[in-house]
Amino acid sequence: MISYDKLVKILKQNGLKKSDLTKVLGISSRTIVKIGKGEKIADNVLRKIAEYFGCLVEDLYREVCDNPVLQVLREEMENKISGGLYHETQVRLTYNSNRIEGSKLSEDQTRLIFETNTIGMEDGVPVDDIIETSNHFRAIDYVIAHAEEELTEDFIKELHRILKTATSDSRLSWFRVGDYKSKPNTVGGAPTVSPNQVCVEMQELLGWYARIKKISFENIVEFHHRFEKIHPFQDGNGRVGRLIAFKECLCNNIVPFIIEDGKKIFYYRGLREWNNERGFLIETCLDGQDTYKALLKYFEIEIRS
Repeated sequence: MISYDKLVKILKQNGLKKSDLTKVLGISSRTIVKIGKGEKIADNVLRKIAEYFGCLVEDLYREVCDNPVLQVLREEMENKISGGLYHETQVRLTYNSNRIEGSKLSEDQTRLIFETNTIGMEDGVPVDDIIETSNHFRAIDYVIAHAEEELTEDFIKELHRILKTATSDSRLSWFRVGDYKSKPNTVGGAPTVSPNQVCVEMQELLGWYARIKKISFENIVEFHHRFEKIHPFQDGNGRVGRLIAFKECLCNNIVPFIIEDGKKIFYYRGLREWNNERGFLIETCLDGQDTYKALLKYFEIEIRS
């Protein structure tokens, strides 16, 4: 959906109404109706209006989505609003996701990196922890900007590229940043899919997911489990997997979930025991969803069922 509130403001400043565009610029009444309904109008018409008022095309409208959570995140990200939902999402999602994977950074240090691009350290912290924290912020921005796009292999690989760029892993000749693993790996001591089968398994996973007519919370959790079982990348699978889950919640108007570091023992149990008892992982993710719902309530953001 398109909001033309910027155009309406410009018109008001010039003593005009939307209907006056028909007389001034010869724009059809059909187009005026589209503006009133918030529908997309032709690019050449937008350029014509922008030229008349001496402004940029992007100064005339903004895209809005049906998901109020995603809309708030995008607006706060675009306007660099501090202390809001976007700010807290960045800090909490990044801190907890990184800590689950062994980062030594505290939540306060994570917050400092986001807020001031500096860090106060009493104890030594691996440089990669700092780089990957900064990269994770960028990855969340990428997810928010592209949340409504189809989930594809290219999208998933781009998340990995953003996350692992400039890390010590990226300097290893055999480590594939932004591409599937070249060497076998394990997760929690358990074997994962072999490198030569990853592409096939990922395509099957995405094919299964694409065939679901209406994505549910449980579908997203199942995708997350199957993704982690494949473990397609040499490293960074947990963080990429949780970013995918965050994206798909936003895409399907489902309240996202943040797995807190203090709950990781239950999270790992859920992943490990999925084939025996799916409820373990689902309940842990629902607990993470309650954490995010509390944030939404604090910021007075309406949740649509």
